[in-house]
Amino acid sequence: MDSGSFDAYDVPADPQGTGHDPNGTGRRVPGGPAPRALATEAVHAGRDDLARQGVHAPPIDLSTTYPSHDSRGEAARIDAFATDGAEPEGPPVYGRLGNPTVARFETALARLEGTESAVAFATGMAALSAVLLVRSAMGLRHVVAVRPLYGCSDHLLTAGLLGSEVTWVDPAGIADALRPDTGLVMVESPANPTLAELDLRAVAHACGSVPLLADNTFATPVLQRPVEQGARLVLHSATKYLGGHGDVMGGVVACDEEFAGRLRQVRFATGGVLHPLAGYLLLRGLSTLPVRVRAASSNAAELAGRLAADPRVTRVHYPRIGGAMVAFEVGGDPHDVIAGVRLITPAVSLGSVDTLIQHPASISHRIVDADDRRGAGVSDRLLRLSVGLEDVEDLWADLDRALGTAPGPGRVLREAAVANR
Repeated sequence: MDSGSFDAYDVPADPQGTGHDPNGTGRRVPGGPAPRALATEAVHAGRDDLARQGVHAPPIDLSTTYPSHDSRGEAARIDAFATDGAEPEGPPVYGRLGNPTVARFETALARLEGTESAVAFATGMAALSAVLLVRSAMGLRHVVAVRPLYGCSDHLLTAGLLGSEVTWVDPAGIADALRPDTGLVMVESPANPTLAELDLRAVAHACGSVPLLADNTFATPVLQRPVEQGARLVLHSATKYLGGHGDVMGGVVACDEEFAGRLRQVRFATGGVLHPLAGYLLLRGLSTLPVRVRAASSNAAELAGRLAADPRVTRVHYPRIGGAMVAFEVGGDPHDVIAGVRLITPAVSLGSVDTLIQHPASISHRIVDADDRRGAGVSDRLLRLSVGLEDVEDLWADLDRALGTAPGPGRVLREAAVANR
């Protein structure tokens, strides 16, 4: 690979933060009163009733159970839930069945993704597990998937831990891989960790009647809403950008109400519920999501350009859709870079306000077979950078130092790359 080769260096064109859709309007339609810009929804969705209640901040309901003298009414609500998984009418019954604070986060996320509903779980992996269990319960155990995916998602599918069987294909092979028992097609775009992008509309077309699950963790609804391109299910590790501060774990699936009902039934049966305090923190995180994504994306685009012009870097991956993730391959030892950062935190995960760096082959994708990992483009020299909100010059100074000594011409190349953008 030539030094400084660079994939898709583009900054997302949305300076006002109104959201992204094929027509550039940044508007959502399903499930709300009047259409509102994404930045407005991020602040107000899930909170529309607070003023009427005479409060400003959303309340946190920590109850695990709820008193009721109407046991016949409770029985009727539980019977109704068992039928279709619809949220019970009336007061809550039990914390595993639902929680008002978590429901606020679910409402807000559904509004941001433009879906009828969303169902939250304790982690992103719990959310994915619930999707697989829903399809398996219908006798649809076969999954078609495109690598790369998040390493633990890859492992869950490959190991068949929930009784599923996976066929790994290139995007062009999706239609041919479908079988009568195929219950799901799963993709991630931009992908973890290579930031490879897929044409979601073309993928959805290839799926036919099989639901497409798109992992939208990296892009967030600020950069893309997969349902507008044909996906039926949208998965988030809410631990990442939705929370945004590295202090809460959660997962969520945005989908239509029919599928949401089945997910709630699995959540009730398996117990993978989101804690109310986590629901509160995630709802709070959504309010600044557009601002954080835009600011971090600006930093990431700048760093991607400088890395692309640096002779110590052999390849930079940065998606056309933009975003705050950068992946790059180094000519030297990637472990030396990890050991050399001081401002940037060497840690797994992503999406926080501070910048994180990790070596996927050692951590996030270590559980994936080495040949499969490399075949998906996750080389042993690849580093994944989750860019935060620090000053970009401080971030570059830290990366520059960690990359080690470079030849003099490297400085000229880097400055030229920045000037020509």
